[in-house]
Amino acid sequence: ANLVNAATQLPEALAPNTIATLYGSNLSWNTYAITTADVNGGMLPQTVQGVEVVVGGINASIFYVSPTQINFLVPYELSPGETTVYVLRQGVMGPSIPVLIRDTSSGFFEWNGNLAVAQHADGSLVAPASPAVAGETIVLYAVGLGHTAPATQSGRIAQGAAQVLDRPSLQVLINGTACPASTIQYAGLTPGFSGLYQINLQLPDPLPQNPVIQIAVGSDVSPNTVLLPAR
Repeated sequence: ANLVNAATQLPEALAPNTIATLYGSNLSWNTYAITTADVNGGMLPQTVQGVEVVVGGINASIFYVSPTQINFLVPYELSPGETTVYVLRQGVMGPSIPVLIRDTSSGFFEWNGNLAVAQHADGSLVAPASPAVAGETIVLYAVGLGHTAPATQSGRIAQGAAQVLDRPSLQVLINGTACPASTIQYAGLTPGFSGLYQINLQLPDPLPQNPVIQIAVGSDVSPNTVLLPAR
């Protein structure tokens, strides 16, 4: 229950290249969030303040450590199945935690409670004071959409577009209704980041006010608690 998808904060199966959060105690001596100075050759660090996270025998890239929380990236190279996670602090191994890896573990990033993190075409935030409108194209930010083409490497900062492999089965649901496939203009890695995905979506017309928005990839459906500010 202490290992969750960083976007949904739910203890569920994870996917390769998913940003995850581990809660616990005595995880690190210090609190530290990585900066651009910690990125070496376009790769995120695998050791931060003497802390390492090992998933399925592979060292994970790390974003943040503190005595009670670690944010890390599930290794891209993992395949679906059961595996384990453990933390090393200055070489001392913590308990091994079971985790199920699936192809996808989708979720939208949220702000202000339960609002989807999304941008208008001009880069401004979709917000109650600046809602999305029918027919416009917005960019939604998500995690857990799995492998891509072209493939990436664990912890590598994305340098360009890379569509998710499950793109043919990926849907965006508005109040439970799937948007036409043609309205999803891009679903893949966000350049300049690691583990972050974006979905460029042309919104339907008509558009319900402040609808529930979800990602569905086969049987993997993100929580039905996230709203899109819209009018």
